[in-house]
Amino acid sequence: MRSLRAAQTFRSLLSARPLHGAASPAAAAAAAGSRWCAPLVPPPRLPPPSPRVMPGGVAGAVSFSLTFATVAAAEAKAKERPPTDLLPQNVVLYQYQACPFCNKVRAFLDYHDIPYKVVEVNPLSKKEIKWSDYKKVPILTVDGEQLVDSSDIINILQRRIRPDDELTNEEEAKWRRWVDEHLVHMLSPNIYRTTSEALESFDYIAQHGNFSFTERFAVKYAGAAAMYMVSKKLKKKYNITDERASLYDAANTWVEALNGREFLGGSKPNLADLAVFGVLRPIRYLRAGKDMVENTQIGEWYQRMENAVGEPSRIQE
Repeated sequence: MRSLRAAQTFRSLLSARPLHGAASPAAAAAAAGSRWCAPLVPPPRLPPPSPRVMPGGVAGAVSFSLTFATVAAAEAKAKERPPTDLLPQNVVLYQYQACPFCNKVRAFLDYHDIPYKVVEVNPLSKKEIKWSDYKKVPILTVDGEQLVDSSDIINILQRRIRPDDELTNEEEAKWRRWVDEHLVHMLSPNIYRTTSEALESFDYIAQHGNFSFTERFAVKYAGAAAMYMVSKKLKKKYNITDERASLYDAANTWVEALNGREFLGGSKPNLADLAVFGVLRPIRYLRAGKDMVENTQIGEWYQRMENAVGEPSRIQE
């Protein structure tokens, strides 16, 4: 009975609506990506010592200073932290770890170095968000104010931290819509393509989601079975004949949109870059994501995004 209830719950969770943060933790879900952090920039090579040997203590201090400055400069270039007086305070994200819409919001928060706490929601009981009339994730609270819908959350935060900037340009807006209306729908048919891939995805969900011990077993097996069947219906709904080919086409479409630029935003990511990175992050190291990187040209851009977004700004409790 518990297994049946879990399967039914995950089936209902998948009806992802384009602009709603995640009525579909499962669609999103299956493949969450933990953080993959870029290596620190190596310290610069110092020139060979001159005939006048520098005292050891001074040389060490100089070397340390240069190394620290190099690393600090790299982080400063990557992160886009808002001015202190505009930095949002008391930020709490209610999420499913594997949800692509939640990952969109996390990518924005991490890139802008906005500290936030995370509340992992149990997708079966949703007891963590019973206080809210909105029963999907992500939900973001900022100083107690509730924000919902991943795209709306990002728009509101962007206006707050960059009040003098134009919110978005036509190209950026076009590709943000493409993420919500097309790219995200390529995920579930790929991560639940076979029974083994469905189990791989739900193994991650079971381990990283907010489940009791008994729920964990039901979620992994009943959820994987349910989503394997649901993915077949999604293929038909979105007119997908070959899951991998559709995913590769989407990745190649994005690379073509870059048109040789490091990011769609040029020398630094814009909101569309962060949206694409966010929804792909949960699948990057699942079989579907590995295949995508091996069979398309998106890998270099993805690595640049990992470097730019950097370390998560999540507050560990």
